[in-house]
Parts: sequence; structure tokens; C-alpha cells
Amino acid sequence: MMHEMTTVDAPAVAIEGVSHCYGKRQALDEVTFSITPSTFAVLLGLNGAGKSTLFSLVTRLYAIQRGHIRVFGRDVEHASSEALRMVGVVFQQRTLDLDLSVIQNLTYHAALHGIGKHDGRARADEVLARVALSDRANDKVRNLSGGQMRRVEIARALLHRPRLLVLDEPTVGLDIKSRADILGYVRRLVVEEGASVLWATHLIDEIADDDDVIVLHHGRVLAHGSVPRVLDAAGAKDVRAAFTRLTQGTDAAIEAS
Repeated sequence: MMHEMTTVDAPAVAIEGVSHCYGKRQALDEVTFSITPSTFAVLLGLNGAGKSTLFSLVTRLYAIQRGHIRVFGRDVEHASSEALRMVGVVFQQRTLDLDLSVIQNLTYHAALHGIGKHDGRARADEVLARVALSDRANDKVRNLSGGQMRRVEIARALLHRPRLLVLDEPTVGLDIKSRADILGYVRRLVVEEGASVLWATHLIDEIADDDDVIVLHHGRVLAHGSVPRVLDAAGAKDVRAAFTRLTQGTDAAIEAS
């Protein structure tokens, strides 16, 4: 087994030979990639590619069947508390309590992380200001728009000050402006605060030229690297064409548009 790297020189997340099956169906097949700290990395794949399964393994919702996952050098399976303290998560499905206020959702989550009442409220106020929702703190969540709910979920994910933020299809169901706002906000976290981000999506237009891109298809990594590197590997002029060639089918490009 590899010696565990220190958190100083380790990747933000390292996925090493990870496979996962649901019965006889193989959801992930020897998935291996790592992300440099303070990077915006896009996990690109169609619905059913294995993105949510991988996130469930990173966050320990599922036990790891084969392979290793490390967050800043901490093994998710064998040092899960240390690893998960460094991870903030936004799931594809909404997980806020609609009948509680925004601030109640945040302070409850802070308590689950062992953050005291006073500090929890201070951190909640801080993260709400960062996502420009301070004025909605006492509103019930059900009265927010879809985009505002997503911003609350991002705020909640930041409460315990994680070093790695993982977001599973965070813009699904949002209008164009809300999608752009959420994407822009998370990108600023990388630039201004040095956050590390793993952003899962099936939407090619959410990729920027300087992103790190991992193409996942039917549970396998088909390409990984900078946008120019992925284009070169596929012999394509743009990401859409590269994705089509890598996944070997025009249907893939249509579904990802």
C-alpha cells in the first residue's frame, strides 16, 4: 500500500482504482484520477455515467468496495472523520428542511458538525453574507427560489470551512441566470479563497477553458486533463466534439447539450 502523503503535498482528492457494483451492474470501473489543490475540476458525464455513485463514495454514503479515496492525503475509509471534515457537499437532490427558516437550517447543520451555538450562528451569518442572502435569513426555505435554495446549500456546505467542495449537478432545474450565478460564485471561491472544487455536470457549457476536466462514461474515465489536453487526446476542436468522439456516439452529444 502507498504511504499516506501529508496534507501539505497531497492532492485535494485522489481516486485510486475505485470500482463499485450494484449487484451485477458495474457502476464504476477502475476509476483513477487526482485533483490539484485550488483547482476547479469538472466531472463531465451523462446521467448514469457514475458521477453520483462516485460522490457517494467520496462522502462515505456508500462503503468503498474496491480502491482508495483520499482527501488531502486522508483515507476516506480508514480516516473518515479527518477526511470528511475537509469536505463540503452539495447533493443533486435538495436536502434542506422546507419548513425551517434559512438560519435554522444552517445552525442545525452547524450543530451536527459539533460547532457550538454562538459560533454556529456567527458562521451562518458569515456564509449567508458570502452568498448574498443575509436578507432572507429568517424566511422559510420553501419561500425561496430554486437558485436561492442552491445558494443556501452552498452556504451550508461552507459552514465547517472545508478545503474541498464537491457539487453533484448543482444547477439542475435552475434557469439560465441562476445557473450562471451559482457557477460564478463557486468559481470565485477557487480564485479568491483557494478552494478546491469537484463539480459534476452533464452540461458542456459549464466548462471553462482553464478547467481541469474528467470525462466519465459508463463508469470509466475516458480522459482527464486541461481542456487543451482533452481536445488533443480526442483530436477535436471543442469540448462538445471531444465528448462525442470519446463516448463514440452522437446521442451522447445531444443529451449533453
